[in-house]
Amino acid sequence: MGRLDGRVALITGGASGLGAEDARVMAREGARVVLTDVQQDQGEKVAAEIPGAIYLRHDVSSETDWQKVVAHVVGLYGHIDILVNNAGLVRFGTIEEMSFADYKLQIDVMLDSTFLGCKYVIPHMPHDGKGSIINMASIGGIKGISAIPAYAAAKGGIIAMTRSIAIHCREQGYHIRVNSIAPGGIVTPMTAQAVAALDVEDPGLKQNRDHGMGQPADIANMVLYLASDEGRHITGTNIVIDNGETIG
Repeated sequence: MGRLDGRVALITGGASGLGAEDARVMAREGARVVLTDVQQDQGEKVAAEIPGAIYLRHDVSSETDWQKVVAHVVGLYGHIDILVNNAGLVRFGTIEEMSFADYKLQIDVMLDSTFLGCKYVIPHMPHDGKGSIINMASIGGIKGISAIPAYAAAKGGIIAMTRSIAIHCREQGYHIRVNSIAPGGIVTPMTAQAVAALDVEDPGLKQNRDHGMGQPADIANMVLYLASDEGRHITGTNIVIDNGETIG
């Protein structure tokens, strides 16, 4: 206990799934947690269950919303130690089937929001080695899955962007660590919705049969490690948590 005492953590997509579990785990370790989401009722409910946590409504695809949320958190606490860019969604369809609107939505909510979050939070992070950014990628950005071209583009972009931002922070002497995590299938509301939308024989469901589904805690424990001093020597890395799916 106490691995994050005194630190401020901002978690996007915190109303459910991985974000909510990240918030619970970090709060148990002493962090002051700010969770953001567009799901207001659910976000307020999760925040109310976590001692000291607050919820802010936040459209992560909006630059204006990012500016307002960061200003609010800095006004409350003076700084932000940990940023978890977790917000996400998925729309299915091959490159021939998917609409450009669905493609843009996924890029906006995941890739663009990661850019905006890092851009506006980094200036308010301490330079004492406690600053840590964790960007949520996916094995969808590593292996080819025909039904998720936009999701794959967003998640692959997050992995590449993470490296670029990590190098920038090192070059500037900020002592801010920047890493990404690429989960395989995890039991979350988003995953349940996705599975329900696919035909039982869809190749995208093969991971369920061959590798099983992980739990949100499997990801949150890595988020905690990267956010804490225990992860002080890790930056610019993408960590795959998929029970071996990407190795065959």
